[in-house]
Amino acid sequence: MTTDTYVLVHGAWHTGDTFESTAAHLREQGHTVHCPTLVGNRPQEDYRTINLQDSIDSLVQYLEQHDLHQVRLLGHSYGGMLISGAADRVAHRLQRLIYLNAFVPLPGESLADMTPPHYRELFQSLAEANQGAIMLPYPIWRENFINDADATLAQRAFDQLHPQPYRCLTDALALNQPTATLMLGKSYINCRQDTALPHSLPWHPRLSERLGLFRYVEMDGSHEVLFTNPTALAQAIVIAGRD
Repeated sequence: MTTDTYVLVHGAWHTGDTFESTAAHLREQGHTVHCPTLVGNRPQEDYRTINLQDSIDSLVQYLEQHDLHQVRLLGHSYGGMLISGAADRVAHRLQRLIYLNAFVPLPGESLADMTPPHYRELFQSLAEANQGAIMLPYPIWRENFINDADATLAQRAFDQLHPQPYRCLTDALALNQPTATLMLGKSYINCRQDTALPHSLPWHPRLSERLGLFRYVEMDGSHEVLFTNPTALAQAIVIAGRD
């Protein structure tokens, strides 16, 4: 059986722990899986000073400190910004990039640039009210992010979330080249019921096709399928990550 190394990079408001259920299914198949919690998503941080580059730096440092090579590097949602930034610097450590309903930035673009105007306005108002930190209101989370869960699971998942530094979502990402030009395998996992972005401004194909040549993997589930169906997500990751 082929065994691979995966690093699963969480999205905004999440920690590495939120990927552990998915990671357990991958480990059962013999794979090595890392689920780091990166700068910007750790307790007791100064949300006013942390920026996008700080979070990317912490991912690069994690790969280097653990001396990881031939990594299948997955980013969920905001995590697409982080894996794009890391791949721009340490592509030699990577085997494939996997975007899970994730943002695929062009050079000089921020996450907010890829969202609808009402999201940008919401982010700004939340940050102004909470010293530079953003926390999604529960009704938005419930209906748009975890619409395939019952009320009990949705609340339990929400209780695991943390505030997110505003600048991580609004800083432009400086890339030396578009991610599509990197000599790496690329995959995009698209959950059919994901409404975190409106279907009129979709994840796929609007963002996925920015990867150039890529493998497309489709599955049922919401934006938070890591909570609602980690077993199916693990299987989709294996399909996305294999050579």
